[in-house]
Amino acid sequence: MNTFAIMKRELKSYFTSLIAYVVIAIFLIISGYFFYTNLVMFVMWVGSDVKLGLWQYTFHDMRFIMLLLIPLLTMRLFAEEKKLGTIELLYTNPIRDAEIVAGKYLSCLTVFIIMLFLTLLYPVLLEVVFSVEIGPLLAGYIGLLLLGAAFIACGIFISSLTENQIVAAMATVGVLVFFWFIDWNEGIAGEQAVEVLHRLSLFEHFTNFTKGVIDISDIVYYVSLIAFFLFCTLCSLEVRKWSGNK
Repeated sequence: MNTFAIMKRELKSYFTSLIAYVVIAIFLIISGYFFYTNLVMFVMWVGSDVKLGLWQYTFHDMRFIMLLLIPLLTMRLFAEEKKLGTIELLYTNPIRDAEIVAGKYLSCLTVFIIMLFLTLLYPVLLEVVFSVEIGPLLAGYIGLLLLGAAFIACGIFISSLTENQIVAAMATVGVLVFFWFIDWNEGIAGEQAVEVLHRLSLFEHFTNFTKGVIDISDIVYYVSLIAFFLFCTLCSLEVRKWSGNK
């Protein structure tokens, strides 16, 4: 029950301020622009498989927008609480750290799900002109959901380390970009090293979803990464307690 109380509190904070509305609006505008330009490209110049190829390009564009915008949602979750001193109120209540982390995580994930849900307008509009295949579309959205959930877990961890929201946002982007570029040094690293780096790459595991393929190993990777960052967040809160910053 404490988890849902924290979740409700955070959702109220999101939607009583401009942050959620601004992020959602920017996400829809930019992703809508990419969807439209990709559609025009496939219809006018490429002339290839619109049903699958269009969504591959669109999902890849959406992941980049998510990388830039999700840190704006996560940056305040702990950093703002620390700066205002309200996190001390949470610690004085009979609430476990795991419930605090889960509540904040679920609130941000809910906002993200709303963002994704609104983009379903794109395939609905496309259905008027082309037949939309549900399989590749569903796989792509599952991939976006898992990718975004991992971004949020990373952002919450970074936010738990600082009192400055801007620092939290920039550091989160930096970490996510690192996971993006981690397997780009194929010319320097050996073949075995590259294979390991591919397995660690956030975006390498996302590629199969954009192709309409749901691989259990990719799902396990994202779930494991989410669990890792949430565990790190719990450790960060525990260290804060032991250091005497209650």
